[in-house]
Amino acid sequence: MTDPAIPLGEIVLPCLNEARALPWVLSRIPDGWRAVVVDNGSTDGSAGIARDLGARVVHEPRRGFGAACHAGLLAAEAEIVAFCDCDASLDPGAAERIAAPVRQGSADLVLARRRPTGRGAWPLHARAGNLALARMVRRRTGLGLRDLGPLRAARRRALLELGLTDRRSGYPLQMVVRAADAGWRVEETEVPYRPRTGRSKVTGTWRGTWQTVHDMRKVLR
Repeated sequence: MTDPAIPLGEIVLPCLNEARALPWVLSRIPDGWRAVVVDNGSTDGSAGIARDLGARVVHEPRRGFGAACHAGLLAAEAEIVAFCDCDASLDPGAAERIAAPVRQGSADLVLARRRPTGRGAWPLHARAGNLALARMVRRRTGLGLRDLGPLRAARRRALLELGLTDRRSGYPLQMVVRAADAGWRVEETEVPYRPRTGRSKVTGTWRGTWQTVHDMRKVLR
């Protein structure tokens, strides 16, 4: 019998100073799902805003995208877990559609390929870095992916069994590589990609983008 206290799914939202984006992001959480906002050292009141808007808030003092994502995964209770950026560039309302193949048993991991919807949604340097990584992933894993899809879904227990260790920018890539090595069925779908709210902490500049690529390349060695 299903425990009514356990949500249909949970969306892990790594958060570092996203006060402006949080109201829209949390208003888009699908019915039956729960938002797990992982505060990664915000100084703009993000944690309080998220809590006031009904999200479950987890604090991760170790800085790093992977550290925040993994803290959310460890805190999650639902069978299905999705990950989504917390900057309003992606609509968490798509989580149930993305998770459907996992829930139905036809896929083990679903990644959402980003489709830019407006000017500035995906700067040239960020897109170039993503294309370079996608090519490396195809060579390393044989998966025909065109994006590393920050909006993604899988089963919580299976993700924990992958033993993910990266706590920086390489976390999403390590998830894909280890899933491929484990023989997972990995699918790619498509979602709109909006201009983010606020400045990117990772890929807002060429330097930041290529530092991220550098971090991720370590995972492919």
